Amino acid sequence: MRAAGPAVFIGLGSNVGDRERALSVARAGLRAAGFAEATASALYLTEPVGGPPQGWFLNQVIGGTTALTPEETMRACLEAERALGRERTVRNGPRTLDVDLLLYGDVVREGEALVLPHPRLHERRFVLVPLAEIAPEARHPVLGATTRELLVRCPDRAEVRLFPPAPAAR
Repeated sequence: MRAAGPAVFIGLGSNVGDRERALSVARAGLRAAGFAEATASALYLTEPVGGPPQGWFLNQVIGGTTALTPEETMRACLEAERALGRERTVRNGPRTLDVDLLLYGDVVREGEALVLPHPRLHERRFVLVPLAEIAPEARHPVLGATTRELLVRCPDRAEVRLFPPAPAAR
């Protein structure tokens, strides 16, 4: 049996159906596959980026460790999507679940089935805001910047807000 590996961060998103349930089911599926979740960001309501007009997403980033290889972890992410009926018919279209392997320690891969770190991680506020919440000092193994630094530099200006929103002050 392999020992638990490096810090792994996974992004979750949904904008179709019961979004909160989809994220919860995905987390359970990843745990069942061998991902030892140690931390989870708050939920964020996020403006869609790219693709056709569609509803806003609910996003979250989870962090933990796994004895799975990066490729096995990616397969677990894709299986979580399939379990919730994800169909890839329209690029960046609406989806019941999107599960992205963001960082796997300092591993760098450039394959057809897996690119690590996630190739658009540094361009997406909907990923960087929750990732910076739980791992502000996590370092991008290619760019060398921390999550906090990447968020400050991020060109994306799409809206990302806590969900549910905080109650109004009286």
